[in-house]
Amino acid sequence: MLRARYHKHTLHFRQAAGTSRGVLHSRESFFLLVSDADNPAITGIGECGIIPGLSFDDRPDFESALEELCRLIESGKFPEKEWLNYWPSIAFAIATAIIDLKTGGRRLLFESKFTSGESPIAINGLVWMGDPGFMLQQIEEKISEGFSVIKMKVGAIGFEEELALIRHIRMNYPAESIEIRIDANGAFQFVDVFKKLEQLAAYSIHSIEQPIKAGNPQMMAEICRYSPIPVALDEELIGIIHNDDKKRLLDIILPQFIILKPSLLGGFENSHQWINLAEERGSAWWVTSALESNIGLNAIAQWTATLNNPLPQGLGTGSLYSNNIPSPLLVENGFLHYKPETPWQLELTGLNQD
Repeated sequence: MLRARYHKHTLHFRQAAGTSRGVLHSRESFFLLVSDADNPAITGIGECGIIPGLSFDDRPDFESALEELCRLIESGKFPEKEWLNYWPSIAFAIATAIIDLKTGGRRLLFESKFTSGESPIAINGLVWMGDPGFMLQQIEEKISEGFSVIKMKVGAIGFEEELALIRHIRMNYPAESIEIRIDANGAFQFVDVFKKLEQLAAYSIHSIEQPIKAGNPQMMAEICRYSPIPVALDEELIGIIHNDDKKRLLDIILPQFIILKPSLLGGFENSHQWINLAEERGSAWWVTSALESNIGLNAIAQWTATLNNPLPQGLGTGSLYSNNIPSPLLVENGFLHYKPETPWQLELTGLNQD
């Protein structure tokens, strides 16, 4: 018989994290803990966390759904897939927790050359929105830390100022040495999106994520068709549950890239489904974490390592928090490393307590 409970933990950002949807100072995460009643010392842990205004399951009854899940597990039942479809972060958490439990509760879910410490994952360096001075400071820090791919969030301080920052990068670092990815988080308006894309294209931009708000597939299809910069879908994928709807969306838009965030898409199985559909249509992809603690980031990174995608991934969020869970994950010289000799320190957040 399985035992299940959840543990709530508030993560605090080291510095304000600005996006076009607002500024984040903290973020609540819920950890699902599953163990066998006959061997309670071994516990599988999964993380479900809500990003306000973005997560499909950002609803007032979220915690009630977690309580219901724990009751189901302890009664010997498992939630129906249709139920989990409407709670993607919970689906991600339970999949992670069960895999972790089956593999001995060591947070070693998918063994690979990454988890053995032999093969780190190339990642981008994330630059948050803020005033121009703050953004420039971040850019210079990321480059000095060894990142060759910079991802800039735009849409909050004014396009001309953001363009000036990108111009600054290019004046000092050619495209051959620094790749620039832009994440608009839906901040642009369709009426002038092509003008902005033309201006950005002058600086050899690798791609732009979600230039306009999700939910406008015909407009997004036109942007993907005529944009001088390759377009990546991100928020557009959230809340698309059924396979036929996923196919229809990709057939209409035909994006150059899609971005996979397993905790926002309902776990690894659903993310694999998106990957297969994208590849069938000639779209490339990469994986990004969604502000998880090191518990969720660890699961996503280990899964990503098994996919053998050569593109730099968006997995550099572990250092964002002042009270993250110490783990074997380490960002160094633009790569995410797994240090198998480094222990997890779950006691710092109470995850090892009954």
